[in-house]
Amino acid sequence: MGIFRPTRSTRRAATAALAAAALGGAGVVVASPAQALSGATASQAAADQSHAYRHGAVPLLDAVQKSLALLPGSLNNLRYGGGAGSPSLGVTTGAPKVYLVFWGSQWGTRGTNSSGNTTLSGDRVGMAPRLQAFLKGLGTRKETWSGVMTQYCQGVSTGTQTCPSTAPHVGYPTGGALAGVWADTSSAAPSSATGNQIGTEAVKASRHFGHTTAASNRNNQYVVVSPTRTTPDGFNTPTGQFCAWHDYTGDSSMSGGAVSSPYGQLAFTNLPYVTDAGSSCGQGFVNSPGTLDGVTIVEGHEYAETITDQNPAGGWTDLIGYENGDKCAWISSGQGAAQNIKLTTGTFPVQSTWANDYNNGSGGCEISHPVR
Repeated sequence: MGIFRPTRSTRRAATAALAAAALGGAGVVVASPAQALSGATASQAAADQSHAYRHGAVPLLDAVQKSLALLPGSLNNLRYGGGAGSPSLGVTTGAPKVYLVFWGSQWGTRGTNSSGNTTLSGDRVGMAPRLQAFLKGLGTRKETWSGVMTQYCQGVSTGTQTCPSTAPHVGYPTGGALAGVWADTSSAAPSSATGNQIGTEAVKASRHFGHTTAASNRNNQYVVVSPTRTTPDGFNTPTGQFCAWHDYTGDSSMSGGAVSSPYGQLAFTNLPYVTDAGSSCGQGFVNSPGTLDGVTIVEGHEYAETITDQNPAGGWTDLIGYENGDKCAWISSGQGAAQNIKLTTGTFPVQSTWANDYNNGSGGCEISHPVR
């Protein structure tokens, strides 16, 4: 028999009962804004429940509720999901490799800026070079934002919250995470692509970059960036209350169904043109005017979740189904607040991610952590 993997909505419903039992008689522990499990309002939750494949979806800022009950102590931490897919994968164990795919003729003519980054004439605010600079800079200047993720691993028992030194841990992106850039302008991207279409573009990119085996894709993720004024999977519409999400091609719950891939099951991200949503997806969240703040906050969120939960939800999630980025989204002050980090390629705003080992194992949101 197959192993039942509950959807995010099922996990949340089960956790509500578990939380009530765990907190009964002990009093509810109310999170401060700096520690809150950032989650969605009722309307956001309803949109999520019918779209279980939107793993690690960054909720719109104005849909986030900041005062949620925390379970006591380690009950609030992430747990290993036992791996998913075939072969069964939990986390990215080698140096993470990100391939950016600018999908559609709407991106326009390709050029190169003084930093050697690809520019595109249809990129009205410069999202493409900003993404490249950010991903190139990860793993440089001995940055420790990436260190938070390296505490997680695979090859441990399902439900485990800590990792022994002998387990294969999440890799560190030494010298940069960006592995390739492709502007696929051969035809127009759909005005509102399905999850299957986005995953199919990731498969196309895998072939383009010469990764034609599962082994060569083991530590890869494909970020499919849609052009401005498109609504991939309902982004920036009433049915798409998110800024981005990630998944893998083998997920049959995806809109349009699982994606056929001859190159192994691929990790990919649906990254819309997030600045189209303005402050709802992070514009000005850290800097002023901060037009591109949301670009690196949102992509950083999905990157961090992909390397700790490569084939969702076989990696690290909490009892509700939240991943490491979900639990720390849109914190504006105090412990775990989003802030700028300095890389060799510039200064970029990022959010914190969840660390199980923070506060003596009670967990919390951290922007910096020693690299394992």
